[in-house]
Amino acid sequence: MSAQRIFIVEDDLKIAEMLADTLRKYHYEVETAKDFDQILEEVEAFDPHLILLDINLPSYDGYFWCRQLRQKTTCPILFISARSGEMDQVFALENGGDDFITKPFHYEIVLAKIKSHLRRAYGEYAPKQEERSVKAGRIELFLERMELTVKTVAIPLQKKECTILELLISQYPKVVTREQLLEELWDDQAFVDENTLNVNMTRVRKKLAEYQVLSTIETVRGAGYRLLIHEEEQ
Repeated sequence: MSAQRIFIVEDDLKIAEMLADTLRKYHYEVETAKDFDQILEEVEAFDPHLILLDINLPSYDGYFWCRQLRQKTTCPILFISARSGEMDQVFALENGGDDFITKPFHYEIVLAKIKSHLRRAYGEYAPKQEERSVKAGRIELFLERMELTVKTVAIPLQKKECTILELLISQYPKVVTREQLLEELWDDQAFVDENTLNVNMTRVRKKLAEYQVLSTIETVRGAGYRLLIHEEEQ
């Protein structure tokens, strides 16, 4: 089993590195925040199982980042802060946090809390949930494993390929607009080149062709895209 990943958002470099070194000794894979204006991007790239989040940070505080992160991940978020007031702990929980650890802390307590939350989220205490999927005809997309099945063929997908196909399948046979796709694929559409969506759509079409899928993605001029399911895959 691969090591569980922990992301640390702490602007005190000494504390961040001491935490990271301790966690690595217990065989966790650890990354620390490098750019405190790019927390979402760094978290998305690392895809952690758990986040340790300070409150006092440059630019925006931990409460702000927790709210933003909750739009991207359901992983446990544990606040670590020198603030010890009751309202600080209340705000942490109300803004999406799962626990609160007060500085200065004992590493044994931090480790125990991390293990507890990881067990509840992914281990023996994790709630058993049915796998989510969207389906149209004999085409089914399994969201958690990012896998498309067409009849008996299983096709592995990249994240953006999965997002595109989720929209097309869930709205079949309706047209999905370019605006809808851009909004799901990128947070800030203003900085997305017009050709970027075309490139990603081409990759999805090539992936379908590579696995000899007969169904296609139709470009609807001036509107967007629509999934066309071949009669053999209905």
